[in-house]
Amino acid sequence: MTEPPPLDEHRAAELRHVLADRLERDGYLRSAAWRSAVGTVPRHEFVRAYFRRTRSPQATMWTPVVPGHDDAEAWLEEVYTDDTLVTQLDGHLHPTDLDGSVQGNPTSSSTLPSLVVRMLQDLGPQDGDRVLEVGTGTGYSTALMCERLGSEHVTSVEIDPAAAERARAAITAAGYEPTLVNGDGLLGHPEGAPYDGLIATCSVRTVPRAWLEQVRPGGTIITTVSGWLYGSGLVKLTVGEGGTAGGRFLPGTVSFMIARPHAAPAVSGVAGLLIQDADERPAQVGPEVLADWTTQFVAQLAVPGAQYIGMSTDGGPMLDHVVDLATRSFATLVPDGRGGCLVRQGGPLRLWDAAEEAISSWRKAGAPPQTEFGLTVTPDRQRVWLGSPEGPAWDLPA
Repeated sequence: MTEPPPLDEHRAAELRHVLADRLERDGYLRSAAWRSAVGTVPRHEFVRAYFRRTRSPQATMWTPVVPGHDDAEAWLEEVYTDDTLVTQLDGHLHPTDLDGSVQGNPTSSSTLPSLVVRMLQDLGPQDGDRVLEVGTGTGYSTALMCERLGSEHVTSVEIDPAAAERARAAITAAGYEPTLVNGDGLLGHPEGAPYDGLIATCSVRTVPRAWLEQVRPGGTIITTVSGWLYGSGLVKLTVGEGGTAGGRFLPGTVSFMIARPHAAPAVSGVAGLLIQDADERPAQVGPEVLADWTTQFVAQLAVPGAQYIGMSTDGGPMLDHVVDLATRSFATLVPDGRGGCLVRQGGPLRLWDAAEEAISSWRKAGAPPQTEFGLTVTPDRQRVWLGSPEGPAWDLPA
């Protein structure tokens, strides 16, 4: 393995304070205690190697950054920018495994510091509070909590064994000793319960029951609710008695990699699915709604089992498809030649009908931001609502 580059500790400390100044100036750091944590925790310990993204018309490429003697300063400056640094691709590739650029899907990263500190402040732990983190990742956010709360008050769970081991080494090198668990974070860590708060650095399709059982009544859960259409929203929940919780979505465009047990199934057999009998009609909204942050989120609420696929059949033009593999339902959006589009729908579910109905309800309410949505969790169902619990609502998948 490549040896870590020689490090100018004075320069690293200087860059940490520059980062803290920026986060405070931009409104992300609102607390003196969390500012102190950012100015103390050495982020460079947690991203000794990472991938740099390069876009081209053909593909997104990832170039490993494993700093050596000559580029230590450039590496250090990049580490202390307010950027997400990808540390793993496809569930197993680490930058030190490669000599050149590759394609791949990010599966672990060090999230941009502004989002990390924003979520930690939204969680709002107080002195003496015990926090469960789901998704250790590189361990940087874990270390920030250890610095603020004390290592004995922090438990973090990571599903990926290699990522967990690297995080453990980095956290130890930085001088912290939280409880670190290699396991499925959706199951929490019951041995350490009850917790005063839970923060997830992965997204979920539904709030796991184990989290509701392990966070005390009155405690807080901060998590991102997402799905297979890539809609996403950060929600702050207050836990109640008997497996209940409720709260509103927070501002901003926040997304995280989905928890691996909640990831979409592999897509196969789509070509055969799309040649089924179908009904065709003019579409009220086109595929552009799947590229807009809030309408994408609303459409996903209406069709939680659906995935988006762009593909052609029989050598034709690239078309937009929404498919539900479990029910073998689909909707294909076809340009009508006049600036609009038609929708062809087949299978037992009329997916685009449901998406359009949800978007229509949202528009009738004035097309409000995500902060007007909330989530109510009971033992029997999880409902995202608009405006109030009595307003339009959609069930999250069971």
